Amino acid sequence: MPKHTTDPRSNSEDQIAFAAKELVRSKDRRKVFKAIYKGKKKVKTVTELIPLTHLNRIRVLQEGGRLAGLGIVNQTKLDGDTAYEKDPFYTQCKDKVLRLAENKQALAKFHTKVNPKITGVQVKVCLPKRLAKAKQITVDEIDTFAKIRGVKADKETTPIYENKIKEGLQKILGEPGNFQDWGGEPNDLFSTNLQLKLSGVRKNVAFGLKGRGTQGILNPKKMGKRGDQIQRLFKSPADIFLVQYWGQIDESVLDQMKQFAIAKSVLEDRTIIYGIIDGRDTNRLIKGYPECFDLS
Repeated sequence: MPKHTTDPRSNSEDQIAFAAKELVRSKDRRKVFKAIYKGKKKVKTVTELIPLTHLNRIRVLQEGGRLAGLGIVNQTKLDGDTAYEKDPFYTQCKDKVLRLAENKQALAKFHTKVNPKITGVQVKVCLPKRLAKAKQITVDEIDTFAKIRGVKADKETTPIYENKIKEGLQKILGEPGNFQDWGGEPNDLFSTNLQLKLSGVRKNVAFGLKGRGTQGILNPKKMGKRGDQIQRLFKSPADIFLVQYWGQIDESVLDQMKQFAIAKSVLEDRTIIYGIIDGRDTNRLIKGYPECFDLS
């Protein structure tokens, strides 16, 4: 498995916040992180981590693999067993990461380059469009959702609870873990398991989900208490950003996503992909993957 490296000189606060947000999502993930970074031993096998975490082998492998995929630890082999190696950067700041992961209010107030302290002054930044690499896609272009191709939506859409959609998407993506809602969250669901059409390459995806608690046509003002859910969504370390809603999505949502995608692509010099899953496409997902959605 490729060895990840971090650059603490350029974005240390962002690295800390990123790791803390991932640990917030799952108690088991925090247990595995603590066990890997506990003590002076640089590499620990899954067999060694089992008694330290009080988790079974499958959960250690799942959460260890998740941490490795995100670059928080390095996955390797030791004596024929899967093992996880400490990252030098996180070895130095593990205590700070854990403090933030266990205190959501402190994490929400933690200021980084991508989450700076906001003042009352608004600044308009013009970015050269020739440098932008932003692309809009639909669900039909996502291989992970391949079963919906050819599936027609019902004439009317039905309000669906957000947690039901989240659970269904997790099953389709093969994404274990507990993604809890809290005020400072950048996204409702994050995964490294999405594949685009014909690419065969896994991509990081961040979802913004709106359930039956939201009524009428979805617009940016209905997304978050301050209307900043799309802005927070694009702070996620993802390649693909998707907004899902059980009903009609106003074009202003798509336009705002486009502007943030352009800005992120220019600032980070990489391709950013975005799209929406409205009520009709949500209905197609449910019909294409009925085994994944429990609507009872």
